Amino acid sequence: MSTTAIEIGEEEEAKLDEILSEDTAHQISHDPWYQVGFVLTTGVNSAYVLGYSGSIMVHLGWIAGVIGLLLAAAISLYANALLARLHEAGGKRRIRYRDLAGYIYGRKMYALTWALQYVNLFMINTGYIILAGQALKAIYVLYRDDDMLKLPYCIVISGFVCALFAFGIPHLSALRIWLGFSTMFSFVYILVAFALSTRDGINTAPRDYSIPGSYSGKIFNIIGAVASLVFAYNTGMLPEIQATVKPPVINNMEKALLFQFTIGVLPLYAVTFMGYWAYGSSTSTYLLNSVNGPVWVKTAANIAAFFQTVIALHIFASPMYEYLDTKYERGRGNAFSFHNLSFRVCVRGGYLTVNTFVAAVLPFLGDFMSLTGALSTFPLTFVLANHMYLKVKKNKLSGLEKAWHWLNVVGFSCLSVAAAVAALRLIVVDSKTYHLFADL
Repeated sequence: MSTTAIEIGEEEEAKLDEILSEDTAHQISHDPWYQVGFVLTTGVNSAYVLGYSGSIMVHLGWIAGVIGLLLAAAISLYANALLARLHEAGGKRRIRYRDLAGYIYGRKMYALTWALQYVNLFMINTGYIILAGQALKAIYVLYRDDDMLKLPYCIVISGFVCALFAFGIPHLSALRIWLGFSTMFSFVYILVAFALSTRDGINTAPRDYSIPGSYSGKIFNIIGAVASLVFAYNTGMLPEIQATVKPPVINNMEKALLFQFTIGVLPLYAVTFMGYWAYGSSTSTYLLNSVNGPVWVKTAANIAAFFQTVIALHIFASPMYEYLDTKYERGRGNAFSFHNLSFRVCVRGGYLTVNTFVAAVLPFLGDFMSLTGALSTFPLTFVLANHMYLKVKKNKLSGLEKAWHWLNVVGFSCLSVAAAVAALRLIVVDSKTYHLFADL
């Protein structure tokens, strides 16, 4: 292809992006691939990684846990790559997941996809607020043992700080330097958890790695852990993240995904495996509660976990913010005008208030990971991605390729149902053990 043809193609794509930007109050086609890669990595290495030793490895054990994490990463990369290649289906950029589903299936599927995605992101954000509250509670316990500051109080404080951050960051692309801070915070708590776990593992007696629970309990916990495997790697909002990347959007998104699933997942593996090695089946679902070490070091790690969680939550709340800003035409012009700022305070503040209330009422973090993976991450990332690819590329696929995609659709649909049942059972059990507004 000649240089002139390439330049014309790039000009046409730029014009298309400029037109499409009028469909949203947020910024699109602005970020280099590596910034998008850091957005994805921020989600993967959020403070949720401090829970995978206890929520995944404890219930799967060494062999199934290691193979599961590696296999889930490979399958997730494949499914996300399929979805990324559909971003320009029909010759137009589909900047929202529901827009892509609506184009392929029609209006009803547009609404269903939006509902699934809303549930997915709401549950993730609720979990982030619980995580931030746990970090604050862990700091308090390091210095006081009077039990005056309860977890629900810490969750309310966390929700308030998340709201303040949401007021000041108008859209996803505006995170920029905050992604650097997020990476720094992630390294702090991951390095601390890794180092202290290593020291504890060396200095303590042999651990018990047997899978705890009754026979039926083990079955349900294993299914829940599989749902957490899927939750660990996937956002449920890939088209919205891809909307921010500069053209060529498919190639750049594939670069970002490769970054996420190669370099980006290494810290997750390190802290998950080391945490389980050090504490075995007694590993906490918040690893910093298991480690032993200098108080100031554990304090720094929990502070880093708290602030990284605030930043990560904003990523997963951005599709809701974009929807509201676009619907009520409140994202255009000066982002910090009274008109726009007051809207963000009222609407985003209201949304996060609901998140915070749910988090305080049911602060069962492992349950949220399992239920979110079952109800929405499985359908959005695996079932829909494979079926949409079948619909769009059906004339270009061989019989064997079609059979492969159908196998994924059916298999992950069944796994989604089983995981949802297991997660709901876990919530019922925990609700009996822990009362509402529990101080865990």
